[in-house]
Amino acid sequence: MSHNYYSEINLHITWHIKDSLPMLTLPVQQVAYRSIRQRIIDTAGAFLHAIGGTETHTHLAVSVPPTRVISEFIGQLKGASCHDVNKPLAQRGKQLQWQAGYGVVSFGTGDLEWVREYIQNQREHHTRSRVHDRLERITEVVAETKGTP
Repeated sequence: MSHNYYSEINLHITWHIKDSLPMLTLPVQQVAYRSIRQRIIDTAGAFLHAIGGTETHTHLAVSVPPTRVISEFIGQLKGASCHDVNKPLAQRGKQLQWQAGYGVVSFGTGDLEWVREYIQNQREHHTRSRVHDRLERITEVVAETKGTP
């Protein structure tokens, strides 16, 4: 495919473990993150800037080409990481299950260092309750319209 474009499509992506269970223990996290990294490396035009999270969820900062369908890309990352974690451990049951939803927020290249720092220090941010709601959200916030036409 021709690369007749210039793009700076930077995304912050987050998703949670099913039922927000603390399944991302260090051994599970290492395999899952390795799988996610490799899938991104194998995606033409995509670049991983940061990956991190806690035992209950993960965060990514990636740049993607304009030819990539974001929902499919995220589905591939989630599916491949679950497969790579669970396949060798099949006799013990599922060690990793992601929730169905995800959050994705675009950001400018000028904010890359800030977003990268936020992702790399997830445990500290959550311990100190210094999270940024916009980067933690996995579902749409629907304003209450009670009494509003």
